[in-house]
Amino acid sequence: MPKGKGGNTVAAVWEIAEPIARELGLEIWDIRFVKEGADWFLRIFIDKDGGVGIEDCERMSRAIDKPLDERDPIEQSYCLEVSSPGVERELTRETHFEACKGEKIKVKLIRAVNGVREFKGVLEDADGSRITLRLDDGSAMNFEKKETSYIKLDDFVF
Repeated sequence: MPKGKGGNTVAAVWEIAEPIARELGLEIWDIRFVKEGADWFLRIFIDKDGGVGIEDCERMSRAIDKPLDERDPIEQSYCLEVSSPGVERELTRETHFEACKGEKIKVKLIRAVNGVREFKGVLEDADGSRITLRLDDGSAMNFEKKETSYIKLDDFVF
């Protein structure tokens, strides 16, 4: 069971959501359980070949609503949101990095390297803790995942 933002809650929801998504021809890209202000949000990001439409989000939301209520993995009240991870989807899980090798990505660092915090290039390699990015000039840079603010697909390259 994958863990992410929201820890054990995410793992419990993933266990409920994954078979439902699979039955609907979808896959779970990510699940996040986050507090924003006074409110809690359970965000389920779904994907499928060819992309996700609003109808897919509606079907997943309806299909998971009752199982979530019955199994009740979340103690506090929350708002359920089901959506696509978007074109600039964040890469957070090992499966994301494997699936996106060879794709254009952007990496934002917590602390700048030589005065630069954001790098763009092709995801060349990734392991549990590091990624290798091939820059436009052909050079390669290695980053520790824990030193990044985010790693996202860069679908807005022209």
